[in-house]
Amino acid sequence: MTYKGQIWKCNVCGNIIEVLSPRDDSSEPHEGADALVCCGQPMNLMEENSVDASVEKHVPVIDDKKVKVGSVPHPMDDKHYIEWIEATSATGEIVKVFLSPGMVSEAEFNFKPTSARGYCNLHGLWKSKF
Repeated sequence: MTYKGQIWKCNVCGNIIEVLSPRDDSSEPHEGADALVCCGQPMNLMEENSVDASVEKHVPVIDDKKVKVGSVPHPMDDKHYIEWIEATSATGEIVKVFLSPGMVSEAEFNFKPTSARGYCNLHGLWKSKF
């Protein structure tokens, strides 16, 4: 079953899908397939990584109302960059900031995030550690 907040990626065309429903932690899942399909192929569920063993740091770091991707700045080159940063507030509000090559791999929000995720175009989905 698909769950709210999951990120799925098509290996054929590169489409990325975020599940907005059918389930949150307090309800039963709607009936449906075990995977999403794009370009006639099952999409890949992107697992949230939180342990960074590479030279480039990917784990989002929350500093008051700012979220930085990595304890050192993540590259923001044409071929390797952070596509977006997402922050969740204590009330459950979720805000995503989209980034492009040449920008800084950080975002500031109007609330202090309780959790954060970032998506690297090469290394996938990363979540903050608490």
